Amino acid sequence: MTRRILLTLLLALLVLPSNAQIVNHLKVSKEVFELYAQKRFDRYNPGNLERADSLYQAGVLRDSYRLKCLGLSLEFPVRFAQGDYARMDEAVAEIKELLKGNAEARAFYFNTIHEYCQYLIHIGRASDAMLEARAMERLATRSKSALGHMYASRIAGLIQSDRTNAYLAILNFEKAAGYCKEAHAEQELPNLLILIAQEYIKTGEFPQAEENCAKAEVYQEFFPGIRIKALMTRAYLYNAEKDWPRFWECYDTLVADPLYRMQTESDDRFEMDVCYLRSRGLLDAALAAADSLSTARARHDKKHGIYADMGAFGPAYGELSSLMVEKDSIYIKVQNEDLAILDAEMNNARLRQEAIRLKAQNQNTILLGFLVMFAIAFFAILLGQWQLRQNLDEMRKRNAEVIRARRAFQKAMDAKESENSHKIQMLQNRKTNPLISYEDLLNS
Repeated sequence: MTRRILLTLLLALLVLPSNAQIVNHLKVSKEVFELYAQKRFDRYNPGNLERADSLYQAGVLRDSYRLKCLGLSLEFPVRFAQGDYARMDEAVAEIKELLKGNAEARAFYFNTIHEYCQYLIHIGRASDAMLEARAMERLATRSKSALGHMYASRIAGLIQSDRTNAYLAILNFEKAAGYCKEAHAEQELPNLLILIAQEYIKTGEFPQAEENCAKAEVYQEFFPGIRIKALMTRAYLYNAEKDWPRFWECYDTLVADPLYRMQTESDDRFEMDVCYLRSRGLLDAALAAADSLSTARARHDKKHGIYADMGAFGPAYGELSSLMVEKDSIYIKVQNEDLAILDAEMNNARLRQEAIRLKAQNQNTILLGFLVMFAIAFFAILLGQWQLRQNLDEMRKRNAEVIRARRAFQKAMDAKESENSHKIQMLQNRKTNPLISYEDLLNS
């Protein structure tokens, strides 16, 4: 029984794309994380909504942003699968709000936005994905996060791949690969090598495609899920080279492996079937398989080649014309998206410049206020000093007048005292000398 459970868990891990590796980034309890991880193994299952709601409500009761984020993380992949894109956007927007400014949850944030951007590209909202990727790049730069740079570059590569700009896609995928070791996200490296190989197939540079595919296969021992992706890439490579024996060998190996159906999207399997049936000359069956492809561009692309193989050049020309119309409409859409992105970035730049201007203005206002206050204080000090000096001068004048008055009074007192002493002396002399006349006494 234990062996069966372990095997089931192993298979679930193998079917997960590497970007959905389940890590306890939010540091929740072991019990909560195990329940969450079990649901993330099958992330498109509608039954996940019940678990998502219970986690979110627990987060509300406990006032825990971690539990709320786990609930929303379970919800938005299901909303994508159901086509409820408005609710998908709302769930991701709430995750952004909950994690705003939270440095501890950056890894969870980057992983979530990366997954969200993949869905946006899938439903034709590449411009929104590009804005998200650039916002992620700015945050990664501010926070010096190699993981953020890696995910942002990977999304940019996927967008360029979707727009059939293979060389730009390769440039971004290689940039993302350069961040893997620094970001401790080595599990992403083989997937990026596979993506690079697939772009080289589109450009017809088959040796480079072979080289990158071989580099990715080295990691099969550590990341077994890479085996199916590498084998599919080799199948497309041999199909492009028209090396039919090796292509058929890869195809037979793929369809015999249960992981192939579990791990790949239906469109990828239909496209592989079209290539196989066409290589075998089963053109009617190939046409039927081509009709099962979900996008008009893919259907026209495959069918015009099949009709050409049949010699039905009229239908082939019709399919090729429709393909050109699709490509033209995609080109116009891309141009409009680029203009929208440019306009949004220019608006953001203007807002940033306005914020800088207002900040500088506020700083100048504060500085001016400080200078005014300093000037007022300095003037008050000078005025006080001047007033004090005036008061001191006035006090000195009064003191000098008082001193002069005291000296005059003292002089008068001394003169009076001298006079009195003289008179007393005269009186004493009179008593002893009767010859002194009365007039002398009066004249003394």
